Amino acid sequence: MSDITTISAEQRERVGKGSARAARRAGLVPAVIYGDKKEPLGINMSTREITKIVHQPGIFGRLLEIVVDGKKSTVLTRDIQFHPVSDTILHMDFLRVSGSVKVAVGVPVEFINEDLCPALKIGGVLNVVRHEIELNCPATDIPEKIIIDLDGLKIGDSIHISAITLPDGVEPTITDRDFTVATLQSPGGGVKNEDEDADGEEGEEEASSEE
Repeated sequence: MSDITTISAEQRERVGKGSARAARRAGLVPAVIYGDKKEPLGINMSTREITKIVHQPGIFGRLLEIVVDGKKSTVLTRDIQFHPVSDTILHMDFLRVSGSVKVAVGVPVEFINEDLCPALKIGGVLNVVRHEIELNCPATDIPEKIIIDLDGLKIGDSIHISAITLPDGVEPTITDRDFTVATLQSPGGGVKNEDEDADGEEGEEEASSEE
């Protein structure tokens, strides 16, 4: 599990567009904390502090601890709104979490032992189908990354989710098929297999539905 980052914030007395604009003029980022069967809490955070955190890898899979008037809330980032031109942060949404709750989080994949991979030694190509895997994880025990060992893999081999050892209590959100995470291809590449095409189409559909 990655370390929890602590952020200081102040409560917003008012909500709405006027309050959010006033916060941004004062060098603050407006945000809301919701969930865990509690009332939503409007807050303001230091633009400089939260911008630094947002641009670190894996912001949507990292636990944050927001302190407001001495009270701590453990949260996950659920939405970030950026200015379309300047790319500054306009607003953020945070979800309260507790150890008894499972959340769906995209966890990045890291490949190791490239130098021990026969396919890569002869000039093959690692085709990464999923750079991150969406997993259901205990809210307070989210893995920082999923490690995949390339030792011994040959041209034509595929890495499916069933071949990956996940931490206790962690499971993929997709359970109806053994989806592909990566393949080892010849130097000239090749045609995607059916699993890869299905993954790609599903990803596009999921993205469309989320938008």
